[in-house]
Amino acid sequence: EGIYNDQAGALAANSPFQIVWLPEDERDALLDGVQQRAMRDSVSMPGPIIFEGNAPADILDNSELKWARENPPTTTPVAPRAWLGAPNSIKGPTAALFRRQSGSHLLAVGQSAERTLSLLLISVASLAAEFPAGRAKFFILDPHAGTAFKNLASRLSQEIRIIGPSEVSSIMTELAAEIHARESNPSAEAAEIFFIVHDLQRFKSLRPEDEFRFSNDEDAGPSSSQVFAALLNEGGPSGIHVLASIDTWNNISRWIPRKLLAEFEMRVLFQMSSNDSSNLIDSPAATSLGLHRALFYNDNLGTLETFRPYAMPDESWLSLE
Repeated sequence: EGIYNDQAGALAANSPFQIVWLPEDERDALLDGVQQRAMRDSVSMPGPIIFEGNAPADILDNSELKWARENPPTTTPVAPRAWLGAPNSIKGPTAALFRRQSGSHLLAVGQSAERTLSLLLISVASLAAEFPAGRAKFFILDPHAGTAFKNLASRLSQEIRIIGPSEVSSIMTELAAEIHARESNPSAEAAEIFFIVHDLQRFKSLRPEDEFRFSNDEDAGPSSSQVFAALLNEGGPSGIHVLASIDTWNNISRWIPRKLLAEFEMRVLFQMSSNDSSNLIDSPAATSLGLHRALFYNDNLGTLETFRPYAMPDESWLSLE
């Protein structure tokens, strides 16, 4: 006898069902026969699917990412994937796909810096594993000067640059030139670029200016915030994607105007207030997520999925040891 429940464990949704019972000896004999046949035919089956709502997901359980890291690709993917976590349904792991189209950017919203850091770390690792060596570039803005991104960068075969707040201006100037070059010559083969911003609210230079710029500043070129807006508006079709994390809706409204927010068609929401959730996805669904769950919203597909984000991987995984 078993119980089926499709309402996140709500008592009223329990639906009992029954299956055939076999004596222990007969059951063991049949299972042994199945195992022997699988070994004889060299059949490799996935492990059992277990839903643990009170624990974070383990990146080691992602067999697709493990295979990709052990078998370097030879061709550039059409839609590279960033793995986000384990699903709450019988399907593959939850992933964000980055195609060369408008709106192909990801925004993660949550007040836990560790959870958003873990999500961005694993996203970088999974995206890097999908490209042949040298065919992807990562520009990572990290205000915490932590070792996690550095440990990961030292072992990946892609170009990875980690930038602090004091270096934002120079890197944004470089990215502005890159956008211009790709627009001038759209047929040229260019490496995919992923612009990662951990804790966007800590980078004041990316916040839109509140005051008008003086006319004699025109020769100085676009500001960092203007380049950031250009990345969101024009980067997707050119192969430049933004993955950013931020803490609250209040800071989103200060750093990302409504028009630019629409360019983040993929959004990850951790537990937050009903008002913040409604502003982000037109639903209060993120209010009752709990500690180890998150929502993945895809505006382009019109989907909303609950999943368990991956826990922070250990040092050996980050270092690919």
